[in-house]
Amino acid sequence: MNFNITVLDGDGIGPEICSGAIKVLNAVGKKYAHSFNFTHKLIGGCAIDACGVPLPEDTVKACLASDSVLLGAVGGYKWDNLPVDIRPEKGLLGIRKAMGLYSNIRPAKLWKSLASASPLKYEIVKGGVEIIIVRELTGGIYFGERGKGIDGNNGEYAWDTEKYSVKEIQRITKIACDIAAKRTKKIISVDKANVLESSRLWRKTVHAYAEKYYPEITVEDMLVDNAAMQIVKNPAQFDVVVTSNIFGDILSDEAAQVTGSIGMLASSSLGDGTRGLYEPIHGSAPDIAGKDVANPIATILAAAMMLRDSFNLADEYTAIENAVASVLDSGYRTADIMQDNCKKIKGSEMAELIAQLI
Repeated sequence: MNFNITVLDGDGIGPEICSGAIKVLNAVGKKYAHSFNFTHKLIGGCAIDACGVPLPEDTVKACLASDSVLLGAVGGYKWDNLPVDIRPEKGLLGIRKAMGLYSNIRPAKLWKSLASASPLKYEIVKGGVEIIIVRELTGGIYFGERGKGIDGNNGEYAWDTEKYSVKEIQRITKIACDIAAKRTKKIISVDKANVLESSRLWRKTVHAYAEKYYPEITVEDMLVDNAAMQIVKNPAQFDVVVTSNIFGDILSDEAAQVTGSIGMLASSSLGDGTRGLYEPIHGSAPDIAGKDVANPIATILAAAMMLRDSFNLADEYTAIENAVASVLDSGYRTADIMQDNCKKIKGSEMAELIAQLI
């Protein structure tokens, strides 16, 4: 099979980690008789330097013409003092909007060989942890009406609006159900229905949609404050979590910390079609760029998610996961996940080892 992938290397360590993912994808292509065609385009700070904008129109056209998109990372201190409307991060928001991506899927997986790296007690995580948080990406309080003013009695004030429609909730519920159907067939829906009207609509809609279209899926409700506690108390109880934009933003970062290193965590952003945007959750780390110490595993796992979720290549996804597990079990580590009695290697060497094991 033939697949066209637009690669947005981005800034900092972006080109290095994307290079590692491409190496692994090429190994997959060789083993399974697929052809991956890569087109590199600019986004973020490098696009500002070259074109004056964080998201050139040429980049948008290439992404919309591709089967899926692989992103490295954007931003860095070099561009921190630019006006907000032309900061590198605007490129990321812009491409999500252009591609119609309204869901963010973040698997927080603690590999058994890295259990001791988790800040939680070994007894809690020794069996491994994998929480997949499905976050609504384009609605809620981040995109609601907002304002500020002056009150004669209380001084300056500001307000933001949390707003969701049935359609927005239904489409994110569908994505969560599709993922759960391939796993434990269980979803935990996180809200604040004891206080927020928007959460009461969220809860009602999630249940109604799942019962009508996915009767095999069990939906459990959990208040967001309890969910935050349970993630650090008993993370193994979670599998697929679906929640709003702001709650997903916070809980996905908490779940990431449970795993011990953000250098291992991938994510995807999806919409109605099969085309998605796949990226690591970490930043551009300009302080280590060019030193070949960046961990490429998160980006490699993002590429694996692309194979499974956009190209329907489940065996190829599993091959990458197994290769990553084998390398870690053999004691190879990049600097960010280094442990006692392990073998420290460069980022490019990690990608090469994983590719060799495909």
